[in-house]
Amino acid sequence: MHDRPFISESKLRVALLHRVSDFTVIPLAAYFSNSLVNKSFSLNGELGLTVAMSMAIALWLYPAFGLYRTWRGERLGKELLSAVQAWTFNFLILGFIFYITGNVDPSGVEYFSTWFLSGLVGLIVVRASVRWFLNSIREHGRNKTHLIVVGDNGLATSTIRALKKTDWAGFNVVGYFGQSEIPGERLIGPFGKISEFLEGGGEKVDQIWIAMPLAKEKEINEILHQLRFVTQDIRLVPGMEGFRLINNSVAQVADMPVLNLQVSPMTGMNRFLKAIEDRVLAAIILVLIGPLMLLLALGVKLSSPGPVFYRQERISRAGKPFMMYKFRSMPVDTEKEGIQWGGAATKATNKFGQFMRKTSLDELPQFLNVLFGDMSIVGPRPERTQFVNEFKHSIDGYMQKHLVKAGITGWAQVNGWRGDTDLKKRIECDLYYINHWSLWMDMRIILMTFLKGFVNINAK
Repeated sequence: MHDRPFISESKLRVALLHRVSDFTVIPLAAYFSNSLVNKSFSLNGELGLTVAMSMAIALWLYPAFGLYRTWRGERLGKELLSAVQAWTFNFLILGFIFYITGNVDPSGVEYFSTWFLSGLVGLIVVRASVRWFLNSIREHGRNKTHLIVVGDNGLATSTIRALKKTDWAGFNVVGYFGQSEIPGERLIGPFGKISEFLEGGGEKVDQIWIAMPLAKEKEINEILHQLRFVTQDIRLVPGMEGFRLINNSVAQVADMPVLNLQVSPMTGMNRFLKAIEDRVLAAIILVLIGPLMLLLALGVKLSSPGPVFYRQERISRAGKPFMMYKFRSMPVDTEKEGIQWGGAATKATNKFGQFMRKTSLDELPQFLNVLFGDMSIVGPRPERTQFVNEFKHSIDGYMQKHLVKAGITGWAQVNGWRGDTDLKKRIECDLYYINHWSLWMDMRIILMTFLKGFVNINAK
């Protein structure tokens, strides 16, 4: 006899907990903002109406962003990003309604800005707190999802081990079905006995995980045919550890499930948010560094004859070429005998040029490239066409870094892999960035660049 779980496996209580906490944030943030900006603890009729409208929009919008699907076992960052996107769109829709109805009030900008920021922080805190609460009770044996694993090879073994290590996710492995023994694990029976075990109802089973390589298509189909009458969730662990995958996922295309093995994370909403991040930050930074850029331009002009800017053809997203701007730190005829890889330290022939390279100040004009849409602030560093054509044949995964726009700074640069350093290590960092991209990771890289990225022994 099984004890009753603290939260039902139908997820109704979890969904209710999320909905109540998410929707409570909206009026609480509004009251907080009103007390802070308008020095009042009561909302007038218009403000009260906006709160009601925001909650009505959230009622439709939040489920559309997947906030109430199961997040069990997934990264917290992914859940929080969905929450941030949903809250941001809530305000965009609210603003659009005010605009088309002619109810835009400039005097309310401070209140609505405070409401947006406080609600954003509140939603993040609430979501993180609920996740912590659920993880905590799962670690103590409550709210478990009971599952069986089908498979007896190395993939099945690693799947069971991984599930048992993540006790915070709340997965309980009842046992496995297979033909051979996995040391230390419960063998329930052979493959042919799965449906008989489930129909017996002697043990609670919520999910069935088939841990078998895709090459065993015949066996998988036979198992699925045997399971055609069960009502439990069925998942397939296809075993793709040996593949180099970029942002892999499952999509529904033309009513068919499609496994994405390599796709750019900069699509749809992500691409829109990344573009806003780049344009807004680039515009702000260019205004702030404008006087410094004028001084650097004067220094270039006085240190050697020739133009202030140096233009190079580089490769960005999807292999698209563009002209990248830098402050010229070399004589105009430096490459008259051809382009050479590396040896940057020997190319700057005056102290001012060496100073700009050492401090990376020669890279500042690339914020213009960001503003024009050729580059991002954060992303893999772009390379010249000649070297791209060379490296794509000699370095595994080199072209995959072009799944996103090239950047001024990146994960490789803030970890010390820049200049004449190991190119393979830089590509590993670039691919790690693409696989784990988020707006928060971009902010982290930008902060790390300011803290330690400008002056570097490899920046030459």
